[in-house]
This record gives sequence, structure tokens and C-alpha cells, in this order.
Amino acid sequence: MADPKGFLHHGRETAASRPVEERLGDWNEVPVPGALLPVVGRQAGRCMDCGIPFCHQGCPLGNLIPEWNDYVWRGDWAAASERLHATNNFPEFTGRLCPAPCESACVLGIGRAPVTIKNVEVSIADRAWESGAIAPRVPERLSGKTVAVVGSGPAGLAAAQQLTRAGHTVAVYERADRVGGLLRYGIPEFKMEKRHINRRIEQMRAEGTRFRTGIEVGRDLSAAGLRKRHDAVVLAVGATTPRELPLPGRELRGVHQAMEYLPPANKVQEGDHVTPPVTAEGKHVVVIGGGDTGADCVGTAHRQGAASVTQLEIMPRPGRERDPLTQPWPTFPLLYKVTSAHEEGGERVYAVATTRFEGDEDGNVQWLHLTEVERDGGGFAPKPGTERKIPAQLVTLALGFTGTDRENGLVEQFGLELDARGNIARDADFQTGVPGVFVAGDAGRGQSLIVWAIAEGRSAARAADRFLTGASDLPAPIRPTDRALAV
Repeated sequence: MADPKGFLHHGRETAASRPVEERLGDWNEVPVPGALLPVVGRQAGRCMDCGIPFCHQGCPLGNLIPEWNDYVWRGDWAAASERLHATNNFPEFTGRLCPAPCESACVLGIGRAPVTIKNVEVSIADRAWESGAIAPRVPERLSGKTVAVVGSGPAGLAAAQQLTRAGHTVAVYERADRVGGLLRYGIPEFKMEKRHINRRIEQMRAEGTRFRTGIEVGRDLSAAGLRKRHDAVVLAVGATTPRELPLPGRELRGVHQAMEYLPPANKVQEGDHVTPPVTAEGKHVVVIGGGDTGADCVGTAHRQGAASVTQLEIMPRPGRERDPLTQPWPTFPLLYKVTSAHEEGGERVYAVATTRFEGDEDGNVQWLHLTEVERDGGGFAPKPGTERKIPAQLVTLALGFTGTDRENGLVEQFGLELDARGNIARDADFQTGVPGVFVAGDAGRGQSLIVWAIAEGRSAARAADRFLTGASDLPAPIRPTDRALAV
């Protein structure tokens, strides 16, 4: 498999990033353009003939990682692209946005730094686009069946593309003005330029998928009206209800959910606004939440010219290395991660909890009060004498999501049941209690990773195809109950 001694001859190499001062002056992607190609061949050659490729287990898509590593090492980029696209509809998305659980499961990672699987993946996809190897796959015949896919995030797009290629007439309904869901308006441009979404949408249009933007099912179009138009429905509406922080001062101006802050910044890049309605320019910014969405807020605030940026996390700071007792290989470990946004500045504060917000006489937030915390059973207790306040003229809440949207009427109109976590209930075949109505992605699984969303979309597409035709040749990489391997 690739170079039998590659992992002995070469260490882990990643793409070079553009200088901080340069990238803070624009919204382009952080890596140096073309920096990966000189190193990915060597990285692919580090892939071991490990016998059991646990990277397959780490990735819910079932990506054939050793195979396309071997092709890249040998310089057969066309074959690598074919193998990559056999399991993943949008590898240029995952290669930029996924936290790479496949790398955490890499056998080489037991004793050395794992293969840079994510970098090899995105290099294959980008090179395939540049060489013209990616073309529309128009179905040979149409089934005469129509499918509505509600939501155009990664799960919805994957389901739509699979069902279109199976010969069904698919219409994707998106409540926003552009296709892409959180890929479009939740992910900042510096993490993934939206041209990558645009060219995939054009490919899908050429294959026959239709897109209906600016239509919110439940408000603009009733569930009954949708079911009357289509033979099956796939709901991929995400888990968009944000987790709240009900503290004194929450009502002050300047305290926003992350998804009230990030989308307007992306709309500026789309040309919709000259300046965003919510901006960090000249302000002391506090981001509550230490995850990827919080990092997105940090990077956005830097580019908007914030006076300072502080990110708060209630959990203690994780270690830099995997603990073999508490986070053994091949599980996905919780490690201290420095993203590109953190490289650009700001302060990260761990093991603290916000207690209240303080405003000025005009109702604008000015200060955030916090306290250090320590573990107390299953929760956290404040440490006496550690209370303090920090300046905060813009606060973003990046605390995750608690379930699917209940306010637009979609759940009630379809007559859907929710589970205890606020997700849409479904059976082992991704089908709700309503025949012909399926659920894919975060709407059924809860907040998760992009690779799980695409895997869900592919699997739900197979279930819908079988419902419509009685059989299906589409792949189904996961079941609704599958979860990432954990301790």
C-alpha cells in the first residue's frame, strides 16, 4: 500500500498558511494557494499497509482512504478522484470543514503523527475540479417519481444528488435566499470560499436537481401542499434552535446568538451589504463557547477590526496529547486545538462561567461578569472570590443547538414526533411516523459533524428510493442509530 516505508522516511506535513497580517486584510481562505500539492504525495505515501484500516471506522462515510492514498502516491489523480467520490458527494467541503475523525483513528497515530488524510482528500477534490474530471452525472432514465428535499445543507444536498442520480425528479426547498444552509451562511468565507458551493450547485442543476430558494416549508408552503406535489419528502432542516443563556442582562443590545452574527458577515461577502448590521469593529468582543462555531466568531471579529477578542469556555483546558486511559485510540479525542482564528490573536479563558451582563444607560452591553468554576459532580460550581468583569461591547453565544425549529409550523403540520432531545423521531429506515416522509442530518441526529450529515443524506436517499421503487442500488453508509466510537 503506497510506500511500504513511507511512514519511516517522512513525518507529518500540513499546508502552509498565509501570514496573519495578510489574511486579516481579506476574507479569502487561510492556506497558501497550492501549498498542499508538494507535500500530499509524501503524506499519502505514509499510509501503512495496516491490515485493518481503522480510518474507515473513524469516517461514517466509509471513505476508501488507503485506496485513494495509494493512487495519489502513484500520481493517478483520476483514479483517486473516482475512489473518493464513490463514498463522498462533496469532498472539497469535508476536506476543508471536517475535524477529521479518520485521522484520530489512523493506525499510524498509535505511535506517530497520523497521515494528513484531510489534506490529501481536499487536494484530490480540488485537482479534480481544476482538471475537469468532475462532470454532471445525468441519470439514463427518469422514474416518474418526484421528491422534495427540505433544507440545502450537506445532508439535504447529498440526499438530493443521490436521488436525482437514481432517476427521480428532485426539488430542494431552502428558506434562505441562497442554497447551502449553514455551509453558506454559517461557515465564514475564510474557512471555505463559497465558490466551492456554487460549482457543486451548478453540477447538481445540470444533473436535473431543481432548487427553490426563499420558501420556508411550514410558513410559505404548507406540509400538506408539499406532500400533494411530491411522492416522497426528505426533511434535512437541521438542528437550528440555539441553546440559550438566560442570565440577567441577556436582553441588552449587543448580546447575540452566533447565528445572528455570522450570517450577516457572510452576506457582506455575497455583496448583499456594504457593512454588516452587527459588527465587531472597534468593540471589545466576548465569545461564549469554545467550539468551532466560537472559533468562527473569533476569526470574523478579527477581520471586522475588533478592539479585543476573548473566548470563554466552561470546561477546563484540554491536553495537547491523547490520554490513552480516558481517550484511547481510535476514539476521537478532545484535545487543545489552535485554529487559524486563534493564531490571529485574542485570549482564550477556560473553566469560567458567565454570571450576568451589565449595560449602560442606553441598554447596550458594556461588561460581562464571570467567575471561575470547578467540577461539582455532574456540573460546575463557582470558586468563591474569583468573580470579575471584563469589557464586552459585543457578545456572541456559541453554545450549540438543542433541536429542530419548532416555530415555523413544519413539525406540527407534518404531524411529526420529537425525541427527548428535540430531534425528529424516525425508524430504522430514516422514516418518520408519516409514510413517505424521511429525516436526514442534524434534524434527526442532533448537532453533529459534516461527514455525519453527508452520510445521513446518502442513507436517507437509499431509504426514500426504496420506498418509491421497491428496491435501491444506492449506498447507505450508516444507520440512524449509529454513533461515533466513544469510551
